[in-house]
Amino acid sequence: MTLKPDPLSYPPRGLSHEEAARYIGVGTTKFDEMVADRRMPKPRQIDGRTVWDRVELDIAFSDLPKKGGGGLEALIASSPKLPG
Repeated sequence: MTLKPDPLSYPPRGLSHEEAARYIGVGTTKFDEMVADRRMPKPRQIDGRTVWDRVELDIAFSDLPKKGGGGLEALIASSPKLPG
C-alpha cells in the first residue's frame, strides 16, 4: 500500500528525546535535568517508543521564568490596582 502525499504541512505532535530537547533549545543533558525537576513534562509511551508532547512542551516552556523578571507580566504586577 502506498501512502498519498499529504497536502498539508504541520509539525509532529510527538517528539523524540533529542527532538524535544532541540525544540526547547537545550541539550539532552539539560533537558533530562528539566524533566527530573519538573520544569519540563514527562514523556508518553507509544508501544516501545518514548515521545514528548509538543503542546505540553510549549506550555512548560511558557511557564519558565523570564530573564530579569521583566516583560508585560512584571509591568502588570507593578501597576497600581484600581478600586472596584
